[in-house]
Amino acid sequence: MSSRHLVDPELLPFLESFPTINITADILPAVRAAGWGEVPPLPETVMMEERYIPGPAGGPDVRVKLYRKKGGAKGPRPAILHLHGGGYISGSPDSMAPQCALWADLFDVVVVGPAYRLAPETSYPGNVEDAYAVTAWMNREADALGIDTARIAVTGESAGGGLSAALALLVRDRGEYRFCHQQLIFPMLDDRTAVRADLSPMYGEFIWTNASNYFGWASLLGKPPGGADVSPYAAAARADSLAGLPPTFMSTGALDLFTEENLEYARRLMAEGVPVELHVYPGAPHAYMRDMRAKVSRTYMRDALAGMARGLGVAFEG
Repeated sequence: MSSRHLVDPELLPFLESFPTINITADILPAVRAAGWGEVPPLPETVMMEERYIPGPAGGPDVRVKLYRKKGGAKGPRPAILHLHGGGYISGSPDSMAPQCALWADLFDVVVVGPAYRLAPETSYPGNVEDAYAVTAWMNREADALGIDTARIAVTGESAGGGLSAALALLVRDRGEYRFCHQQLIFPMLDDRTAVRADLSPMYGEFIWTNASNYFGWASLLGKPPGGADVSPYAAAARADSLAGLPPTFMSTGALDLFTEENLEYARRLMAEGVPVELHVYPGAPHAYMRDMRAKVSRTYMRDALAGMARGLGVAFEG
């Protein structure tokens, strides 16, 4: 049974422009090379620099993109740590430059986008330890970067959302730093989805399929997904407790493969006393907001920007 009749008609051109494929090791290099297309230039109001910062113990340096508003505030500002998507197997911070620049420009915040190590070349815990090293650097160099360490948010889409959730757990449990907000956009949270036999065909028909999901999780874990001994710092849904995590904004499309695991994670957060704002957008498959011509995508952007502003404690008139 197909879910195509449920797709928002305004998103059908997006589905035609990004045909669905099942990612395998054979085609992974081509998928990485293709990316999401050409990235537009940054607005003149935003400056970007690339740095290499110390990675985790025994690991390589981490390449980061740093975005700041030209002529912005001189004192400490809020900051956003953005972790890109790509199923844990592809993607880079470079493709997310427009989003990072928008935050920097609109909110006058410092935005950091790291190029964490990808699977299968580097399996867990390489990615989350890279992200933790960047978190440590943001706190350690806060004065030089102009960051208010009490107002650092973590966010990401898809695998980046899953990695953000895993990092928030790791930060909570190590107790060295803190996030004021986590923004999880159709996050890839639960490896067990990849082996579910009861998942409705209304989820995951387009863009990111469960076949690709299985490959992504197997690549990250270095073993088949769904086993009994998966760390919550790899798959956040495996955490025994979600108490003590930062206030959370979550969103997903109603046709996304991750809809059920996202709803369950939000339910658990709420049940354990974490403030949650949850949005489910009708007719929306994975990555739908790549097409901002659709009203549902613009609605998402309005909601997400407002949620980030509240999480950081900055003004936003939307």
